[in-house]
Parts: sequence; structure tokens; C-alpha cells
Amino acid sequence: QVQLVESGGGSVQAGGSLRLSCAASAYGVSNYYMGWFRQAPGKEREGVAVIYMGGRGTYYGNSVKGRFTISRDSAKNTLYLQMNNLQPEDTAMYYCAAGPGGSYGVMDPRLYRYWGQGTQVTVSS
Repeated sequence: QVQLVESGGGSVQAGGSLRLSCAASAYGVSNYYMGWFRQAPGKEREGVAVIYMGGRGTYYGNSVKGRFTISRDSAKNTLYLQMNNLQPEDTAMYYCAAGPGGSYGVMDPRLYRYWGQGTQVTVSS
């Protein structure tokens, strides 16, 4: 129903920056939570940043506060993640997700119904 297409991943050195984008199908996410999650090999999927598309509330994982910024362009149904001062620990597959809300917290992957294909972020030292 809701299609999510991610872009912007790549390989950078520690201290570098990347900007991820997630384009959602039109009229599907105006009252949804949308967020970025990441999963590294051998680790559980982790909430990175979430924004409510119908407002301005934002939520960040503790490990990225002060370094990453989530934003959206509601007119284009597009989500962004500006990642600054990247560190090797940020290396993971990054996924865009969308969901209407429910019984789980906004940083809980179980809240989200739709997922993008993922984009790889690799940070070297």
C-alpha cells in the first residue's frame, strides 16, 4: 500500500556526513509516524530517529543525539536523515519505515507496517 524508496547510503570515513532520503507514495503517510532504523550484522534492529508526519515531534536514539537530524518535506512525502560526524559504530543497513501508530513505542520496529529496501551505510576509521 505504502511504498518507500530509500537513497543516499554509501561509504565514508569517520567524521564524515551522509544524507539519506526516503520517498513515500503520495497521500499515504500524512498522519503516519516515519522513521529510520538500522541493523548491523549480529545485532537487533535499532531505532535511529522518528518523526510524526502530521506534526513536529521528533525522537532520537541515544547513540545519535546531537549528530543526526530527521526532517521531512510533507509536500513531497519525503523523509530525510542528515548524519554528521559518522563513526564506525554507525555502520549498518539503514531502513526507512512508516506506520499509523499503535500499542508500541515510536522507536519500536513493531510499530511500523511498511519498510523500505534498506540502504547500506559504511563508516571506516
